[in-house]
Amino acid sequence: MKVTIWHNPRCSKSRETLKLLQDQGVNPVVRLYLETPPSGAEITNTAKMLGVEMIAMMRSGEKLFKELGLKKTDAPEVLLDALQHHPILIERPIVFSAKGARIGRPPEKVLEIL
Repeated sequence: MKVTIWHNPRCSKSRETLKLLQDQGVNPVVRLYLETPPSGAEITNTAKMLGVEMIAMMRSGEKLFKELGLKKTDAPEVLLDALQHHPILIERPIVFSAKGARIGRPPEKVLEIL
């Protein structure tokens, strides 16, 4: 089964999730999403796969969220635009498989889709 992780190696939860996958015998495709940001369509599709609103896949506690004047009540289109242009705001890590997608917080959540 193909598994992909949107990974930020500077993030401890992302590193823990990658290690958990590897410990399960999974060798995921690692996408460094800060270097190769997802498109608007990919972000929208990811929110659908996760079954969440756009705000739920955002790091609203990030300093940049406040600097951009974003609010949790902003329209999904506003949040999508921010995610496209500032991928650091994407909650991490996100793991994808044929069974769906999960945010690795806590890392064990990703085991649901293996």
